Amino acid sequence: MLLSASEPIWSLGPDAVVAGLLSAPEGLSGAEAALRLERFGPNRLPPPKRRSLALRLADQLLHFMAILLWVAGALAFAAGTPELGLAIWAVVLLNGLFSFWQEFQAERTLEALTHALPLQVRVWRDGHLAEINAAELVIGDRITLEEGDQVPADARLVSATELSVDLAVLTGEAVPVARHAEPIPPDGPAMPMRERANLVLAGTTVAAGRGEAFVYATASDTEFGHVASLTAATERGASTLERQVGRIVRTITTIALLMGLVTFGLSLLFVGMGPLESLVFAVGILVANVPEGLLPTVTLALAINVQRMARRRALVRRLSAVETLGSVSVICSDKTGTLTCNRMALQATWLPTEEPGLDLELLEAACLCSNAYLLRSADGLRSIGDPTETALVQAALERGLALETLQAEQPRRRELPFDSRRRRMSVVVQHGEQLLLLTKGAPSELIGLCRAELTGRGAVPLDDEGRRRAAAANDALARQGYRVLAVARRPGSGSLLTAPAEELEQNLTLVGLVALYDPPRPEVPEAIRLCHQAGIKVTMVTGDYGLTAQAIAHQIGLLDPPIGAAHPVHADPVRVIQGDHLDQISDVQLRQLLRHRSRLVFARMAPEQKLRLVRSYRSLGEVVAVTGDGVNDAPALRAADVGVAMGLVGTDVAREAADIVLTDDNFATIVTAVRYGRSVVANIAKFLTYILASNVPEILPFLAMVVLRIPAALTVLQILAVDLGTDLLPALGLGAEPPEAGLMRQPPRPRDRHLLDRHLLVRAYLFLGLIEGALSLSAYLLAWQAQGVDALTLRHLAPSLLDGSAGADVLDLQHQASAAAFTTIVLGQLGVLLACRSERQPALSQLGLATWRANPLLLLGIGAETLLTLALITVPPLAALFSMAPFPAAWLGWMGLTPLVIVLADDARKRWWHAP
Repeated sequence: MLLSASEPIWSLGPDAVVAGLLSAPEGLSGAEAALRLERFGPNRLPPPKRRSLALRLADQLLHFMAILLWVAGALAFAAGTPELGLAIWAVVLLNGLFSFWQEFQAERTLEALTHALPLQVRVWRDGHLAEINAAELVIGDRITLEEGDQVPADARLVSATELSVDLAVLTGEAVPVARHAEPIPPDGPAMPMRERANLVLAGTTVAAGRGEAFVYATASDTEFGHVASLTAATERGASTLERQVGRIVRTITTIALLMGLVTFGLSLLFVGMGPLESLVFAVGILVANVPEGLLPTVTLALAINVQRMARRRALVRRLSAVETLGSVSVICSDKTGTLTCNRMALQATWLPTEEPGLDLELLEAACLCSNAYLLRSADGLRSIGDPTETALVQAALERGLALETLQAEQPRRRELPFDSRRRRMSVVVQHGEQLLLLTKGAPSELIGLCRAELTGRGAVPLDDEGRRRAAAANDALARQGYRVLAVARRPGSGSLLTAPAEELEQNLTLVGLVALYDPPRPEVPEAIRLCHQAGIKVTMVTGDYGLTAQAIAHQIGLLDPPIGAAHPVHADPVRVIQGDHLDQISDVQLRQLLRHRSRLVFARMAPEQKLRLVRSYRSLGEVVAVTGDGVNDAPALRAADVGVAMGLVGTDVAREAADIVLTDDNFATIVTAVRYGRSVVANIAKFLTYILASNVPEILPFLAMVVLRIPAALTVLQILAVDLGTDLLPALGLGAEPPEAGLMRQPPRPRDRHLLDRHLLVRAYLFLGLIEGALSLSAYLLAWQAQGVDALTLRHLAPSLLDGSAGADVLDLQHQASAAAFTTIVLGQLGVLLACRSERQPALSQLGLATWRANPLLLLGIGAETLLTLALITVPPLAALFSMAPFPAAWLGWMGLTPLVIVLADDARKRWWHAP
């Protein structure tokens, strides 16, 4: 700690704090800050400890499927075929290395995306307020804190206005604790630093109010840094996708073991093979059933889609959220900045009486009762702060009111910050010889606190008729989609500086109403339409007035009638629910409302009400995505299946609570993210079908050997060549497929639906796999037939081929026939690949050049498998290793029909299955 004072920092007055930190009242200069940054290092904690790379590699080599293959390799050694055992073990090793590399790359991608949204902090440098990366903060910096900010370092408060801080990160209790700027006697009772009321500590969150503080500790020297090493990290539970993949692995492994045992028994009992030979074929069946490329393909599919979503301004903080997005059935969206442009502008004002000059008094009071400020730059003056307040400041500038002059002439003496429950903000300013209270907030609450209204003659009593006129004006403006604020004032004496809030904001004089308009984002109506088309309910949840929220909801097509309706907007008590009405509804009634009504708007919602809404939706089995940007949104973001925070205007605590951060704060980006979430799930089903389909033609030769007493059409090495050679890149290509055109016209995927369901198994094994297997086995038999060997002669040749006593000419024919069967499987997988690109669209409709340009990895996979197949058959060393030989080119004529047969058969199935 850089502190020259002899007393603890909490016991020093503001001037002594500045001197002790060798700083200045206006903060550090840029040059001094750079020197301190070089000396003390960045304000960043060391990265969290992770499992060592060796242990993480071991995870990939010792999971359930890998152990099965290790055992299979050992059995191959026991059967006297060490070359087969080595090949299987090499498969396990290569597969583990590939999966490890993909996971490592995905982790690095996520870290890079996290760094794309660094924590920002407002700090005084060279006498001006600036915004910098929190990592650049140094001891002695003067920082400004407001509601929703995460405290970036340990700091001593020098000013505080109704400031309270959430210490949950240090204490575990999410109860706001008041903070002040007064010195604490050094001889007081001993207590932890977090209980010193004039300190704010790194990692905590400003729950309410505002303040300024000087940094006295950064990085590992903070209290958070001290306890970080002692805090046990919560063990992350398995995500839905991880559980689904685990279930797939267990199911397929069980199938493989059962098939292996059945094959071993059949070959031993009915074919007359010896125990060791039977064991070799059982190992072949087992290997044929294991989709070795499954796990790396899943990892790569997730990584590719995370990067795609990032390019479309949706940063994924948790990989499991990608899969959950595919099942989202309800989106609870806030309004301002998400459904609207977050470009507030003053549209209209209302005054109790239309007299000259009163509109300027209204703007003057509204600007003084705000925390927006002006920033001078090369481009001129621009206002910084809350969009509502900056719109008021901008309007004042356009009317010739100088904010800096106003603030100098009427300095602030006290502030009651905006509170989401009070729905208003108040300040006390020095107005000449007297004090003046200025209040702005929600008209529905503020008008009721007024006892007078401002006219050209001064304040006159406000009767019931006057309140009705003001309320009617508020409603008329709100029906146009305007956000309306009431502005009031009250002159007084020194008691305004000490009176409690509930007494201070009484007996006010209504100055008028200001109406601001934040236009809907132009792309939102189409996004809303896509959600409704996709069976996703969209519910607006906002703190705005009900009529304002309803008007915007009509303009974006969220409520009926759609945009362009001829009749005016009227309140719909069923579709628009205000927070006070929600409190009168029981949980049972709320669930009934949510079950039977869509296109709802919840207005004037408090944080606990938003949380209740999310929990009610989830209790109905809905998969809920929630958007939010404030500290009060954090509970709902955590409770949702997918929390979505705003990256531009969102608070730090909202980002930390969320699974996804939108860098453009745009509702349409959420819809895009849902589309990619659905695509991830769909792509996993696609390449799973593709991988499993090839198992059948790999198994069928061994079953045919038992039933027909013919030689096996494939060897175990040839099966491995398909699974980890020709199949791998095309499977990865299917995992990288862009979202299908009709993906958002389907209903959300049920939460409890398994990826490996009966439909997928039937399609892979009993339809595509059987067709491909039959064609492959037919190619094997036709190859013998083309060489003049009929089925009866082939059965006589089987024993010599099985025990290795066959002559060279017979072996050459067997190698040619095996190459024909192998090539037919590869060609069949090409047909399966085309069929699996869409669950609904015919494969023949997707052969256009544009569809291939969208996924070059698929073309790369097809090219790679073609070249590899040619190499395995025509390159002598490889052909000898994999027991294949070149066959006459004329055979390709009838073998080349294989993909066409599969595509036509599957297109017919699609038409029948999806027929209306």
